[in-house]
Amino acid sequence: MLNNVIKASFSVIGAVTGFTLTRALFSTQNIMLQYNLKIAVFIILSIFMAFVFYAAANRIIKSVLELLDVMESIIQKMTLYELLLSAVGLIAGLIIANLIAIPISKVNIIGVPLAIMANILLGCLGIGIAAGKKNDDLFEAVKDKKGSLRNNKEGAGRKLLDTSVIIDGRIVDICKTGFLEGDLIIPGFVLEELRKIADSSDTLKRNRGRRGLDILNILQKELKYPVSIENIQVSEGSEVDDKLLIAAKRLGCGIITIDYNLNKVASFQEVAVLNINELANAVKPVVLPGEEMSVQVMKDGKENGQGIGYMDDGTMIVVEGGRKHIGENVGVIVTSVLQTAAGRMIFARMKGQMGRTG
Repeated sequence: MLNNVIKASFSVIGAVTGFTLTRALFSTQNIMLQYNLKIAVFIILSIFMAFVFYAAANRIIKSVLELLDVMESIIQKMTLYELLLSAVGLIAGLIIANLIAIPISKVNIIGVPLAIMANILLGCLGIGIAAGKKNDDLFEAVKDKKGSLRNNKEGAGRKLLDTSVIIDGRIVDICKTGFLEGDLIIPGFVLEELRKIADSSDTLKRNRGRRGLDILNILQKELKYPVSIENIQVSEGSEVDDKLLIAAKRLGCGIITIDYNLNKVASFQEVAVLNINELANAVKPVVLPGEEMSVQVMKDGKENGQGIGYMDDGTMIVVEGGRKHIGENVGVIVTSVLQTAAGRMIFARMKGQMGRTG
């Protein structure tokens, strides 16, 4: 119904345009025709332009809707500060354009189109100039509640926490070190997921959910870290990971996670990700082939004669010939180090034992 109304409106605009063009043509060219013939020309051109506008309505409507979608996508990614600057730039450009358009609009036939083009071009130019100044601070610096100086930029340094990293708990230790900058944001849908897990009938899930809620309390009350809970409106049907990505794009901030799949998808969509597992692997002690160490053999390995031990940080050490020494602290020599997405494995042999070193 609405589509038909729009098409009818386009037809009326086309008919008026045809009538206006015909009248302008007769007035400028001094064409002398009989009254009845002149009326016929008016009617024919008006009907023709109405048909042209009606035929082009679908394509115009489609183009306008696509343009609106692009504009909405751009606006969603902009901060309130950037929107304000763009609006100021648009207003300034339109004011200048209208001052220029006043004499131009008086030119016959081409005056009005030129005035419209001037408004469009100078309006866009105003937005472009204002957007180019978005990184300029209005104030040099402002003091926050603790007295430190903070950069006055919207969303700078803020990070979203996903459910997995909250339950994991290592975020508390990272915050204690002071290496993590900026506010931490807990989206409302993440908090809701934590509550559902904490209310689960499954004991393991319930304990994990309650641990996550305890971690949030530690961050807010014990560490007094800047943590905020924000109700970010996203489409209801989306999964939590999809909602996180949409929220991160909308707010222009990164995501802290330990979820390998979320990490990959976020990287593909050009969303900044801080993966705590990658951080843990990066700060593990460097072990080189040929290095000697002492390790306690805890259990037997998959292959015949192998023993398994662990470093203090949890890195697995596979000891060739270590099966006979389960429960003992033995000296070993590192033969190779295997780095995988899940972590790192060290292969070693007993001291004094001849073996492969690759």
